[in-house]
Amino acid sequence: MTASEILEAIRSRSALVVGDICLDRWCTYDPALAEPSRETGIPRLAVVTTEVTPGAGGTVANNLAALGVGRVAVLGAVGEDGHGFELARALASRGIESEMLVPSPGIQTFTYTKLINAASGVEDIPRVDFINRHALPGAVEEKVLERLRACASEFDVVFVADQAEAEQGVVTARVRECLNEFAARRGDRVVWVDSRLRCALFRRAVIKPNEREAEAACRALFGQVDYERLRRHVESDLVMVTRGAGGVVVVEPGRQTLAPTRPNPNPVDICGAGDSFSAGAGMALAVTRNPILAAWFGNLVASITITKRGTGVAAPEEVLAAAAAMPPPPNC
Repeated sequence: MTASEILEAIRSRSALVVGDICLDRWCTYDPALAEPSRETGIPRLAVVTTEVTPGAGGTVANNLAALGVGRVAVLGAVGEDGHGFELARALASRGIESEMLVPSPGIQTFTYTKLINAASGVEDIPRVDFINRHALPGAVEEKVLERLRACASEFDVVFVADQAEAEQGVVTARVRECLNEFAARRGDRVVWVDSRLRCALFRRAVIKPNEREAEAACRALFGQVDYERLRRHVESDLVMVTRGAGGVVVVEPGRQTLAPTRPNPNPVDICGAGDSFSAGAGMALAVTRNPILAAWFGNLVASITITKRGTGVAAPEEVLAAAAAMPPPPNC
């Protein structure tokens, strides 16, 4: 299939993103307006503009919507706070269904706030993150599980975004087990997992770690890097290890193939590249059933988003232009 055919096919497909659906806030501050506070004497940080986008699993959903996927929905947990309101509005403005998000006053909406210097255009002071210090409340976990069991089978592709670096995220042990059970009986659906620290705990799904994550999992399990052994451990027919500019290692039973990416010597922002790859490759896999072709398509999408500041997306016309510069691999 060509890029054009893939883009046309995914218009009639559906995707659900399960897990850590976060908010990215890009706040531009003007250092010239740093007047000291009358009360404390501490200079203020004067934010003059704010842009918000869905982050983490929301970045995957954002890319899916931009590519033209017919139906895109998210399932996770958010706080009953201002950031949760902003996230719901950002999702709605992109045509992403957010009704399956579970609101709770007992948690904060996971939010990354990046502070950009208006004079230099550079993020030059520490990011401000709104995080949760405790595990997901039991009542919230139950609602996530209920919605996952009720709705997952409605979708052609289920993406899992396990972003949290500790156990405070949405993909708890019970949610992960539910996903593993769903993957075991998925039929012709694609279950696509991107887990920052726990990829080795998933089963029978497509596993997409980056190189550092895959190597860490291998060393913890086997004492050495062995992608084929990792594939067998997770009981999957497919593992894709992303390597940035080094392309993607496609691990299938009995073979490993390097899928190169489109060269870009001057990327603007690599933030979210893995998420945009997942969106493109996961949907391409659903319509082509060809892992090499799926990796090629995912690489096209990521090669576009890294040319944009922030967690950018790739429009169909941009993907077509990129495909003209890097045609699909032979025999695909």
